[in-house]
Formats: sequence, structure tokens, C-alpha cells
Amino acid sequence: MGNKTNPIGMRLQVNRTWDSRWYADTKDYGNLLLEDIAMREFIAKECKQAGVARVIIERPHKKCRVTIHTARPGVIIGKKGADIETLRKKLAAMTDSDCTSTSLKCASRSSTRNWSAKASPSSSSVVCPSVVP
Repeated sequence: MGNKTNPIGMRLQVNRTWDSRWYADTKDYGNLLLEDIAMREFIAKECKQAGVARVIIERPHKKCRVTIHTARPGVIIGKKGADIETLRKKLAAMTDSDCTSTSLKCASRSSTRNWSAKASPSSSSVVCPSVVP
């Protein structure tokens, strides 16, 4: 009888880091973990049509940075960047930290063009490289 192993960690040539990158003391850890889970579920529900592949949450000191890897960033951005601003405000309301930026990265590996553009005048940005690491 074989043992069950984690498919992400045991496959060849698959290097993947954590989806949440932050450190917390014992008293704050549970609250931050529940905030992360709530934000991921909210993004999955809100951006269902965008083809979200991965959500990365980073928490530098008293701030929150959310990066969404998606196949269709235009669906999340909306007209003139209005939808991404409402998404950023809703995410900021869900957390006690200051939600400084919401970044989008194009998850399509077959993309032939390489583009980078500002979604709005604030700190929300969109990056679509030809190959996403």
C-alpha cells in the first residue's frame, strides 16, 4: 500500500511558494487567517467570470497587498478602472489593515503580447507578462 502525498510538493519541476505571505504573533494569527479565507472566498464569488487562478495576499506592517492572477483581467478592471476600485474598497472594508493595492496579473501562458498598464490613478495596477512565473 502506498502513502498519499501532496501533488503540489511531490511533482517534478513544480516550484510553488505560499499563497499568503505574512507573519503574525500568536494573538493575531487566527484573525488574519480568517480574514484571508474571507477575502479569497469573496474574490472567488465576485470575480467568477474572470477565471481567477490564484490569489496572493501579502501583509507588510499594518498593510495588506492582494495580487489576483486571472485569465481575463479586463473583466475585473471594468470600464475605466471603476470595478477594480470598488473591489479594492470592499476588500479594504473586510480587513482591519490598510489595503494599499490590488494587483492583477494575467495567468494565461499562451499570451503573445506583453503589456502593462495602470488601471486607475490610485495604486491598483495591472500587469500581463507573456509568461507568468
